[in-house]
Order: sequence, then structure tokens, then C-alpha cells
Amino acid sequence: MSTSRRAFAALAAGVALAALDPAGAAAGSRRGRRLLARDGFRHGLGQWAVELEAGGTVTATGGVLEVDTPAGATIWFKRKLPASYEITYTATPVSAGGANDRVSDLNNFWNASDVRSPHDLFATPRTGAFADCDFLKMYYAGFGANYNTTTRLRRYVGEPGVRPLLFDYTAPLLTPNAPHHVRLVSDGPRQEWWLGGVRIFAYEDPAPYLGGHFAFRTTWSHFAFRDFEVRGL
Repeated sequence: MSTSRRAFAALAAGVALAALDPAGAAAGSRRGRRLLARDGFRHGLGQWAVELEAGGTVTATGGVLEVDTPAGATIWFKRKLPASYEITYTATPVSAGGANDRVSDLNNFWNASDVRSPHDLFATPRTGAFADCDFLKMYYAGFGANYNTTTRLRRYVGEPGVRPLLFDYTAPLLTPNAPHHVRLVSDGPRQEWWLGGVRIFAYEDPAPYLGGHFAFRTTWSHFAFRDFEVRGL
């Protein structure tokens, strides 16, 4: 079977599994889990560290984390997360005629550490350029659209130019101006990334990254993020 057909078969399997865990049931189970962190984006960027490759704006006010950038942007959650947790949030790619309204690259980093300063992610400066990410050990989910027509899961190993690819799909892709409900599960070796109740990626890591930092990542785009929560599993 070709790589493309295997990818679509895996995605179809994810859809079938999602039917067993509908959004309402998942939300109900989350209510019983311990809240580890939350940001409703009404009080600024105090919980976040922003890296911008070539300027742009990142604001957190009125319930929205707005990222409007002409190049690479990484928005790190400052708190280091444990080995078992779940993140949920909503992301809307904005297409309203703005200079950066390209609708592309809804990416997440998680369980990240920097091999140059493994005990403190923020001790080593980074510019927001994608090449800087090569020094990180982490999981990376990239959800594509527009010119970027790939949806991928990678496991970074902290070596420049080495970005092991675990899954590579050509669908689904982002829908302009639509809220996309994301659920990220990191539970020891098990890593999952869900969109709208559909499991897009599932990976059992034989040598897992246990805990670390989470980030929103994008490039040349405009996003509105809402309702960020972290809960224990």
C-alpha cells in the first residue's frame, strides 16, 4: 500500500475511534480531571513567552490570544508540564483580508526541552525561526492549509537537520474563519492529537519525552486562540 493510502487509512481509523469518544463524552470526562492550568486570555501574556522571527503582534485580551505575524512565531507556555496531561483549546485561522491572513500552519510543540540548556528551556535564546527548533527534543504536530498541504507528526531529537517524521497526511486541512477544537493528550508513552473529536495522530513512543513545555507555533499567518486548559490524566 502506498504511503498516501496508508495515511488515509490511518485517518479513517481515527475517525472511527472518535465515534467511540464523542465530544460530549470527552468533555464530561474532562470535568472530573484535575485542572492544572488555564488561560482565558483576558489578562495579558504573563503565562507566555513569545518568540517572533520578523516582528508581528501577539496579544491576549478580551478572551482571545491573537497571533498576527509575517514570519515564524512560537508562543511558549511558561509552566513546565508533567508526564501525564491533556490540553484543550480552540483555534480560528483568520481570513479577513489582512496582510498575514494566509490561513496556514496550526502547529503545536509539546514535552519540549532544549539540548543546549536541558533544565531551563528559556535559558538559551531563540529567534522564532524554524531552524532554531532543531535544538529541541519534543513532539511536533503540524496542521496544514494553503501552500502547506501537509498535516504531520514529528519527534524532534535535538540534532540540527534531523526531524524524524512519524505521520504525513494530505488531509484534513484548515478551514478559514472556522473554530478548530484541539485536544492534545500526553500520557507517558502515548501521544495523541485530536481535532473536532477526530483523532488525527496517535503514537506510542518506546522512549518517550516525559513532560516539558507546550507551545503554539505558526508562520506567516493570523490566528485567534481561545479557552486554553491543561488537565491531569
